[in-house]
Amino acid sequence: MEALSPGVVRRVLEGAEAQPRWLPRWVLSVISADVDTTAGVGAVWLMWLPKTGRAYEHTVLLEWYDERWRYLGGGSSGPVEDEPVDVDVMEIVGESGSISLTRRPASPDFAVPGPWVGSVEVRLGPDVGRLLVDNRRIDVPEQRRLIAAWRTPHAGPRPRPLIVAFGRDGTELTRIGPGDTLDTHTWAQLEEES
Repeated sequence: MEALSPGVVRRVLEGAEAQPRWLPRWVLSVISADVDTTAGVGAVWLMWLPKTGRAYEHTVLLEWYDERWRYLGGGSSGPVEDEPVDVDVMEIVGESGSISLTRRPASPDFAVPGPWVGSVEVRLGPDVGRLLVDNRRIDVPEQRRLIAAWRTPHAGPRPRPLIVAFGRDGTELTRIGPGDTLDTHTWAQLEEES
């Protein structure tokens, strides 16, 4: 992952498809990749051995540090189903994060809370056209799954930013705040059912 991810980020920055041409999709498939050059962070969501009973997902966090993209860490989950999941509007399926390279143990200020680099994996319904993640607008890809990366000034119990899903006509469909476990659309459905 450490060797593969900076190349995926480079491809995203060049406007190319995130999936490396030389890597067969039946071995590894790039589900989504996101790069926020302003914040200097990136995230990649991958699936190893898709469409097999042994498929598992892996997320990777990267940070622009010391004039190059550096691997911050990642995590895996599996086995997972590679079948499309029916999502009404928005479902957060995973989150990951790491303390910034500027505050790693070698730093003399390690005891001081430092910047946090995070990501969220989201599945979206067919009516969602765009997401607002903090102050960034991200168009929804055709496969309706995406990863978004961000940086916050400090690590905390819930560093995830506000995420808002918009329809194709620009109307707000749902939102989930930093400390929320469910989005507003899901809460409204639960209230109707009770």
